[in-house]
Order: sequence, then C-alpha cells, then structure tokens
Amino acid sequence: MEEKKLVLETEEKTEEVVSKNFIEIEIEKDLAEGVYDHVQTRFPPEPNGYLHIGHAKSILLNYGLAKKYGGKFNLRFDDTNPTKERTEFVESILEDVKWLGADFEDRLFFASNYFEQMYECAVKLIKKGKAFVCDLSAEEIREYRGDYNNAGKESPYRNRSVEENLELFENMRKGVYQDGEKVLRAKIDMSSPNINMRDPVIYRVAHMYHHNTKDAWCIYPMYDFAHPIEDAIEHITHSICTLEFEDHRPLYDWVVRECEFVNPPRQIEFAKLYVTNVVTGKRYIKKLVEDGIVDGWDDPRLVSIAALRRRGYTPEALRKFVELVGVSKANSSVDYAMLEYCIREDLKLKKARLMAILDPVKLVIDNYPAGQMEELEIPMNLENPELGSRMVPFGKELYIEREDFMEVRPSKYFRLYVGNEVRLMGAYFVTCTGFEKDENGKVTVVHCTYDPETKGGSSQDGRKVKGTIHWVACETAEQAECRLYENIVDEEKGKLDENNNLNLNPNSLTVLPECYVEPELAKAKVYDSFQFVRNGYFCADCKDHKEGHLVFNRIVSLKSSFKIQK
Repeated sequence: MEEKKLVLETEEKTEEVVSKNFIEIEIEKDLAEGVYDHVQTRFPPEPNGYLHIGHAKSILLNYGLAKKYGGKFNLRFDDTNPTKERTEFVESILEDVKWLGADFEDRLFFASNYFEQMYECAVKLIKKGKAFVCDLSAEEIREYRGDYNNAGKESPYRNRSVEENLELFENMRKGVYQDGEKVLRAKIDMSSPNINMRDPVIYRVAHMYHHNTKDAWCIYPMYDFAHPIEDAIEHITHSICTLEFEDHRPLYDWVVRECEFVNPPRQIEFAKLYVTNVVTGKRYIKKLVEDGIVDGWDDPRLVSIAALRRRGYTPEALRKFVELVGVSKANSSVDYAMLEYCIREDLKLKKARLMAILDPVKLVIDNYPAGQMEELEIPMNLENPELGSRMVPFGKELYIEREDFMEVRPSKYFRLYVGNEVRLMGAYFVTCTGFEKDENGKVTVVHCTYDPETKGGSSQDGRKVKGTIHWVACETAEQAECRLYENIVDEEKGKLDENNNLNLNPNSLTVLPECYVEPELAKAKVYDSFQFVRNGYFCADCKDHKEGHLVFNRIVSLKSSFKIQK
C-alpha cells in the first residue's frame, strides 16, 4: 500500500508529511514498543467459492503491509468446513492470488494440516477446566445462549469432570456419535454482554469427506477456534480482518491466551469493500450459476476476480482501485464507476487502438479502382508513439458502423449523409453520394466518392472536415463475435426486490455475432486486450476465443462521468 504524501513548503525548507492509515500506525507502534520484532500477515480464504473484488482489497492490503515493513505474507486456506469446500475453489483462489501479484513464496498452508494441533489445544482446554462436552442440540444451545437483553443460562452438562470430558471428546474423535449428537464448548461466561463469549461451540461432529484430510477426521473445529490457532502456529503478528469480526476479537484473544501461545498475534479490523450494484454474495452467485443465468463463477458480468480477469481487467487496475478506496474503520460504498475509471487509466496508453465494426453496413467508394488493394500505415496509439504502427489493408468496399450514416441529418451530426464529406481514419476524404435499401427499408449499402489527394487523412488544399469515422476493408476483414456487458442487476430498481431476490437486468449481455475487425486482430491470443476505436476496450475471451472464431468481451466503454476528487 502506497503512502500518501503531503508536501509543505516554507521559505526555509520543504517538509514532507507522510499520511499513514490506522493499521500502519498500529503496526509501527507495535514495532517501536517491541511487541513484535517482525511483521507477518496472511490472507486466509475459505475455499467455498470464488474470490471477489472485496477479497482483492484484503489480499493487497495484507501483502502490501508485509512488503512495506520487510515482512512475510502467507496464503492459508481456512478449510475447516468440508460441507461447502471443493478443490475447484482452492485452485481458483491460488490462481487469483498469484495473478494479483501477492507473492506468498513457499508459504502456502492449509488449516486442515493443523487439525492434530487444534485437537491438542482442545484437550489442553479440557484439562484446564476451560472446555466441556455438551449434549444440547443446536436449537437448545441457541435458546440457552440468551440475547442482547438477557443473559444466557448454563448448560446442564457444563460441570462434567475433566476425566469425563476427555473420554467423551476422544469418543467424538473415534466416531462414536452421530452428527449433532455432541459438541465441545469453551467454558467462558454465559452472562457476558458479548454473546460470542457465552460458551461458544469450538468442535462439532461431522462425518464428512474433506478435500485435504479425506476421511481422517469426523470432528471439525469451528472457525472462531481454529483461526487464532492457525495464526499463532504460523507466527502471524497482525491478523487483519474485516469489521464483522470485531465482536469476535475477545474470543480470538481468549483462545490464543488459554492455549498458551507465546507472543500471540493481534487482530485488527478494517471496513469491508462494498461496491454499488454488484453481486458478491456466494449464495446469489451460486443461484445465478445453477439457474444458467451466467455461464459460471467467471462470467464477465460478475465481480469475482476470475470474472474481472476474463473480462479484461488487469492486476494494475485492481491495485489502483484498492489504493484509491483506501483503508478505514467506517463502512461505505464505492461507485462501480471508480473501478471502470481505473481500468481505463491503466489501458489507455498501453494498448493498441484498432478498428472494429460492431454494427456493419457496407460503404462502396464508386471511383476507387476496382480490384485494387493498398496498405496504409496507421499508428497503433497516437498518445503513445512507442507502440509503433501497423499496415492496414484498404480497398473499394469497406464496412463502417451503421450509426455513421443517416438518411436525415440530425442537428450537429457531422458523419455521413448525402452530400457530406468526412475523413476515413488514416485513409482518405470521402463524400456521400447515395445509398441503397432492402425491401424492409433498411439501408444496406452507402455510396461515396473519394479524393485521392487526401491520402493519410489530410487535404492538399487545406480544407477541413468535421467528421472522422473508422472502417474495415471488406476483402480482408475478419469476422468476430463481440459481447457487450452491463451490470447484471437493474441499477434503477436496486439490487434486491421485496422478496430478497436479485433484480436482474435483462440487457446485461448483448451478443453481436457478425462484427468485422481489421486483420491485426486475428493475431489476438486469449486475454489480449485492445481499444476498439470509438467502441471501447475489448479483451479476447479466455474460454471461447480461438483461431478462426474470434470472441471479444467489452471491458469498458471509452467515456465516463466519474472524476477523481482532488
């Protein structure tokens, strides 16, 4: 994470004041006071779905803090719930973290690798009189727990002897009991104002196959018990998590203290990243996938990291986005337009600006020599000469955008209409002379003449034209499919309806199967991205794009009203 710098100038000197976020202030305080002699952070995803844009913030924050203070960054899978975890999710998370550039080196861990140590910690708590086996059902435990206005009441099994608890817990491990028949609970305080401290469940029986440990275990630790132990085992110094875990911090501290870990980690909470009108909830995404509304967790209309990558977003754009969002203690929402701003800023000087016709109509230059083809040298990106140029074929028949011709000229319309002269980008001036229609009244061909003295797009006599349009030569054009995306939820209606279902946008995907692109784009490989002149930024789809079948996803349009606040 980059520091924000403010420069104060006086007559005598220039003073640089560095503004740090609250987490950096706490870390530096801990280092200065000798609480820790190093910094070690981690990103601990649960492998029960694909990561989304909010996880990107957590990944980059944790990695950035470790990097800034010369520390280490771990990737650890919190795989303590086999009912929802799959190897597919593990593999997708690994790919996402690597793609974002968060280097965990050789420090890839699984919580399940610590199951034996967690079991030993539970035994230690039992021996200390700090944990007991409880026979209450899940419903009874909730009832006994009380609420914010009423203290809980103790389980009738709370005062079992240490010996009985050890025997029962060992039998839980051996598979003697059915799911839900018994649990292990911490013995803390049933009258605590913090409900998380009212004898929470720390182990449950679950006869489930685990993706990593297979059938070795039939009891599994609860997240609130496992997570602090994982951090302590890995010597994490600062456990950075989101605000919903703030009320869980006393339990986190209790676990590492009662399990007698030396130099235990410290939990610090920050605000989650909320982006307006996007779907991040795994329950909603799962339903969209299962109902066939999207074609997978990486559908470009979603904001999973895999979906953003498939659509054409870059790690640099996401890093810039996270930097602009910043780190705070207060929950707030960020406009999706900020994310779009970041990808435009990242791509505008990096990418070639090539010609693609998404809604084609034929343009015939009547006075251009029949059968002649020439090649015109056109810059890749006028704002970045270092990208060089390419040769573009030009001939008598071209494709242009349908919207670049109108029978009846509207006010301030400077493109093609009968009698008007425009510039074909990088080529010649042409003047519209007429057009043809089919039996339904649809324009099928536009006719024009060209001025051979205007090659390159400028006239010898100094005359000016107000309109410039792009084109693709029919003879050498490559056919492509272009996919245009909008938000998957209806922004006007809001994300959810009165029944808590998603308000879906029926126009979230528009497929244009007969687009024409210049030959340069036939070289595109999956994930390659470009600016299509006047149409936006596009990326070759990683699933469907291949030689002979070009498929491009629109990453983002060219313009936005979003402004960075100075």
